[in-house]
Amino acid sequence: MKKTWLCIFSLTLILVPSLCSAKKGNKKNLWEDPQQSKSRNVRILDKPAKIFIALEDEKDRLPEIPHDLKVLQEAYRDLDIKAEFSKEKNDWLMTFSNYGRDYAFWWCDGRVLPEEEIENRANYWSLVYSYNRRLKDPSDMTEEERQKLKEFGSISSRKSTAGTPMFFFDALYDSYSQAKIEQHIKVTTFLGKRTKVHERIYSPLKKVEEQIYELAKTDDEVNSFVLKIKSCDAYHWRLIDGTSRKSFHSLGIAMDILPVRITGEIFWSWARDKNPEGWMLTPLSRRWMPPKKVIEIFEGEGFIWGGNWIIWDNMHFEYHPELLAGK
Repeated sequence: MKKTWLCIFSLTLILVPSLCSAKKGNKKNLWEDPQQSKSRNVRILDKPAKIFIALEDEKDRLPEIPHDLKVLQEAYRDLDIKAEFSKEKNDWLMTFSNYGRDYAFWWCDGRVLPEEEIENRANYWSLVYSYNRRLKDPSDMTEEERQKLKEFGSISSRKSTAGTPMFFFDALYDSYSQAKIEQHIKVTTFLGKRTKVHERIYSPLKKVEEQIYELAKTDDEVNSFVLKIKSCDAYHWRLIDGTSRKSFHSLGIAMDILPVRITGEIFWSWARDKNPEGWMLTPLSRRWMPPKKVIEIFEGEGFIWGGNWIIWDNMHFEYHPELLAGK
């Protein structure tokens, strides 16, 4: 029906100007050769076809690739992630190859899921979220926000709440099993401490180290930070505390930097164990933190800092260039 009306509309645009011409004494056949009509007032003949085609093209035009999908493509350019829109699924199919295997995931509003997990989409968060570089001061929280945070940090909530879908990351880092991932783990040192990391983050981590060492030559705070480091532990095959989900330490892309002596609270969960009712109100001044310049160096090479999370983990850095793109 829509196509019929479009045709009538287009035909009307063709006939009306021509009929008007005929009334003025132009007796030429309305269907004359367009090439012979160039000198007459019938140039409108070329336009209806263009309008008709434009309307038809609008109907068949594909939607724009989601911004966050483009961010993911850019963050992991070496994967050469292809995106193809499926009208049947009304979604984007992402395909790429890595470590000798081919992968296909549905965008699914940023969750990046295999076909069989689409029906469980409510169990997962989006991969690309807004990473806030500004610390949330508990003194600025409303009572409602504090109660929500307290509930979110409860053991029961941690077990039942949605979480990060690991399917894309398992394909990216070949981390489907402990045996698989350990084929890609490199033993190295970071700021003088032995550690193990995934081969994909070895280079950006070394860039971080070089910049921190260089800054330590002229910055007393950074130099003191480096001298007082106890450990820099990264790869450790384990689940996230209180959940059934793998930690990013299991992929070798997260690192915990612990000082010899911890002055203040450093991890929300440890603070909760000591103060179940008020851990979320721990002032920023009572939390141990790396120097701001060290955090900025990490972020400049694609690592996010756990201290910026609402459930803070101040010793924690994690490689996620997709969350820092354009920031």
